[in-house]
Amino acid sequence: MNDDLRGQARLEWARTALADPRAELARASMDAGFRSYWRSSGRPSRIVMDSPPDKEDVRPWLRMRDLLEQGGVRVPRVLARDVEAGFLLLEDLGTETYLHVIGADNADALFDDAIAQLLKLQAIAPPADLPAYDEALLARELRLFDEWFLGRELGLTLDRGTMESLDRVYRRLIDAALAQPRVLVHRDFMPRNLMPVPGQSTSAGPAVLDFQDAVVGPIAYDATSLFKDAFLSWPQDRVDAWLADYHARAMAAGLPVPDLASFRRDADWIGMQRHLKVLGIFARLKHRDHKPKYIADAPRFLAYLAGVLPRYPELAALADLLDRRVRPALEAAVGT
Repeated sequence: MNDDLRGQARLEWARTALADPRAELARASMDAGFRSYWRSSGRPSRIVMDSPPDKEDVRPWLRMRDLLEQGGVRVPRVLARDVEAGFLLLEDLGTETYLHVIGADNADALFDDAIAQLLKLQAIAPPADLPAYDEALLARELRLFDEWFLGRELGLTLDRGTMESLDRVYRRLIDAALAQPRVLVHRDFMPRNLMPVPGQSTSAGPAVLDFQDAVVGPIAYDATSLFKDAFLSWPQDRVDAWLADYHARAMAAGLPVPDLASFRRDADWIGMQRHLKVLGIFARLKHRDHKPKYIADAPRFLAYLAGVLPRYPELAALADLLDRRVRPALEAAVGT
């Protein structure tokens, strides 16, 4: 279905769901996938999620939404649905995510609420058939880095020796991830996917978005994503304090976190896996999906890696690759 026909179908469905034949829709937001979000006219306004069924099945989103809600996690309320057509009518939570409102002065309070929500999420027993963050998925994500970021974005070709060294780094990162205690993992638990809810007590926590890709996986993953965000960086001393706060509260809640020193190492290592993956995803969004804006944040992830790699001599091959090949190539690309 072309864009015009899809837009017409979306508007007709929305008018029926809203019981308002004069309702209009204006774009509210669009994520990195194929879903788009549209705000209705009238009061109260509503949000129409458009998830084209041939590109992004809405059922995983609905299934995870229901699971999280049953576990006490604040998620968007669904007011009407047409699963076959890929349309949902949702409550309107406003226009501002944590990414819009967080700053140095309020970050402690906002992250305190976010941690409370994360602990609820991690306490939920994952369904038996939920996909696992297994070896195959971890490896597939890491390969996005060398295929899309090194190859397509930077035009780098690695010789056999360098590729074998990188493979050994990947092996160590995968083994470390698989050794962590396992819980329900959101996979993108970061300020952009958290929304303050107007008129709601802060004790209920922010609303959680973009949860459809949840898996069973490493317990340090989501906390690391929260404090080492794709679009926002914090001083290391604040990140360390927030991780320690999360760890203490997770222990008190009975979640299977190891001792603090082991948890910090787990956070570092799963963070490196995520940073490499995201660099690959951002390059793929640019070159395959024609969404070039995300790649502008590549230096942020290289900085995250640079801040952690010196602690782990066994990953020196990755540090060397970044220093000798990646940063010069990225600087040259930015300069052209």
